[in-house]
Amino acid sequence: MATITNTSEGTPEQPALRRDMGRISLLFAGVGSIIGSGWLFGALNAAKIAGPASIFSWAIAAVMILLIGLCFAELGTMFPLSGGVVRFPHLSFGSFASYTMGWITWIAAATVAPIEVEGALQYATKWAHFTDFHEANGAYTLTAVGYVVAVIAMAFFVLLNYYGIRWFARVNNVLVWWKLLAIVLVIVAFFVTAFHGHNIGAKEFGGFTPGGAKGIFTAISTAGITFSFLGFRQGVELAGETDNPRRNVPFAVIGSVLLTGVIYILLEVAFLGAVPTGDLAHSHGWLNLTFANDFGPLAAISSAIGLGWLAYILYVDAVISPADTGLIYTTVTARISYAMARNRNAPAALAKTTSKGAPLVSLIVTFVLGLIVFLPFPSWQELVGFITSATVLSFGSGPLVLAVMRRQIPEHDRPYRIPGGDIIPFLALYSSNLIVYWAGWNTNYKLFATIGIGFVLLAVFQVLDKGQAPKMDWKAGATWVLPWLAGLVAISWLGDYDGGTGVIGFGWGFVANLVLTAIVYFLALRVPLSRERVLENIEEAKAEARQEEAALGEAP
Repeated sequence: MATITNTSEGTPEQPALRRDMGRISLLFAGVGSIIGSGWLFGALNAAKIAGPASIFSWAIAAVMILLIGLCFAELGTMFPLSGGVVRFPHLSFGSFASYTMGWITWIAAATVAPIEVEGALQYATKWAHFTDFHEANGAYTLTAVGYVVAVIAMAFFVLLNYYGIRWFARVNNVLVWWKLLAIVLVIVAFFVTAFHGHNIGAKEFGGFTPGGAKGIFTAISTAGITFSFLGFRQGVELAGETDNPRRNVPFAVIGSVLLTGVIYILLEVAFLGAVPTGDLAHSHGWLNLTFANDFGPLAAISSAIGLGWLAYILYVDAVISPADTGLIYTTVTARISYAMARNRNAPAALAKTTSKGAPLVSLIVTFVLGLIVFLPFPSWQELVGFITSATVLSFGSGPLVLAVMRRQIPEHDRPYRIPGGDIIPFLALYSSNLIVYWAGWNTNYKLFATIGIGFVLLAVFQVLDKGQAPKMDWKAGATWVLPWLAGLVAISWLGDYDGGTGVIGFGWGFVANLVLTAIVYFLALRVPLSRERVLENIEEAKAEARQEEAALGEAP
């Protein structure tokens, strides 16, 4: 049970968040979040876009995500607070920047639990009528029974989180071991039982790069590849709940990306070699690949090559893996709400915690939003692209905060420091912009519209809480945030990816995003908060950390 502390005025402080996560628990939070439903669909989707060259898609995505993760690893050890992805922009750029990034991050995180539930129920249709296939959108959507089970699953996530982070960590560690075992079994079984090396590079199937260079990059954003890596940030989001942030945060962030990156690449190679040659010939190559029961591609391949026992394991894992990731993101979404309320960019009620250290109001809001998301997005396929773009866009502020803080507070203790000066932060921002761009206009316009809704809510919040809402710091935030978002809108619309007008061709897309990255990077370095304001914000953040530490003590 949490201890209650008193402020200088003698007013009881409410309990804060538990610090019950060790190094392995934090690593497993990242690995468990990364290994969700994406790997169950990603191998086939990537092969249908890039062919065997999809191996490069996974490798490039891992490097891009690692660049972003390195920036957050340094920030996470400097300021080990829960909801760090939201709080970091507040320290250097003030409330407008932190609200914008917080809104994008919250929307992205809040929609992951619903999509993982949908992924689990799609596979579970093998046992009950949870989904129906619809020709109009080519997706499996929830039935009435599926909706009921989805609501129950979301309620279970909230209930488990309500009883505190200690129980979450215990349950998650067990589930991550299961998920790792399932993937390793698939890789080994495919390599040993039915690996056809001829599949990779055969001219009759389109060669090694049937989708060309563009296919390699398109797959990164649209095949579920980037989506499969997005959970790395849990080492940062849960930094305030680990017993040794200096050691544990870099270990969790970097370790989760490297470990899953190797696993995903091996899985893609194993899948490419295990696809029956007859199915490739019947489909006329990789780009049109279809086979029986390909709604669950790995299980279908397992059955086709005589591994019925493995197919059964995969159908079970197809429920467990997404459910575990949904559990993690329910935790994280509630803590993002908690962080936004701490920054006074959201109603204060969202920062209230129970005696068990759980942000109850934030959990309830997360549950309600999940139910709402099921209505316009009743299938995995309809939601995955939106989540990918939103999440990666929210990561873009981290490299900018890191670059600015090195100039604002160069003397501040950095338990973990990435080398190379501005090189990695710049490349990390460039990576974020490219991944969003490759998702295409048909996905991105929905994201930009959602961001617009967030600005409307900000205006309402400012009016209703006039006198209490924080200063917006327009110069420090809007000067780079608005040109950045406007530039992404323009480049995405003018680009040649999924619905774009095609004015900007394949090669010029790299140039346009490079120019936008340079402009945004330059503007952010020119307009941050003053050193005095930054130090004030840091002291507030440290005070929060001390309050949490005093209330809860070190983890046993």
